[in-house]
Amino acid sequence: MSSDCLNCTAPVTQNFCPNCGQKSSTHRYSIKHFLAHDFVHGIWHVDKGILFTLKALFTRPGHSVREFIQGKRVPYFSFVTLILLILTASGLIAPYSHFNMSDLMPEGGKAAMSSTEKFISEHPKLILIVTIPIYSLLSFLWFRKAKLNYSEHLVLNSNRVIVELIMGLLISVVTIFYTDTKVIVFLLMVLVWF
Repeated sequence: MSSDCLNCTAPVTQNFCPNCGQKSSTHRYSIKHFLAHDFVHGIWHVDKGILFTLKALFTRPGHSVREFIQGKRVPYFSFVTLILLILTASGLIAPYSHFNMSDLMPEGGKAAMSSTEKFISEHPKLILIVTIPIYSLLSFLWFRKAKLNYSEHLVLNSNRVIVELIMGLLISVVTIFYTDTKVIVFLLMVLVWF
């Protein structure tokens, strides 16, 4: 069952063209295809890998990161894109959130904060992102016997930050509906023990 690729006219005998990578089976373009594939996949590049990746990071974080580093990357979503998506979602939700982490501090503590401490408390997501290369360098130096290079430590620490960003995003969503500090403190305690 050999045919020619509709893209580059190379002979195709399997599911994808060996020359350009286009699928050998094409179908008629439709509204359903546009909405289900092109719109969702083209703009956000969201496919089944994002849900699989999030599930793996919460249920088996060590195994999933190890598999990704060892080359099993097809089922996993790009960690850089995932970080950007989470930050975008956090940015879109932030105006509706009625809570700030500094609200948990006593008034006397707020007055004693330095400008650096204020910046850190006002921009926790930025601090998480900036610390990825720093933590990667430290884990690279500390775990030299693991024989992972610095880039692989970047992947490892980026996935750690993804979990923290997801938990922060969930707290932000909750703070849209609940402004009671006691409920938020309870959720924070549950997440810390989780």
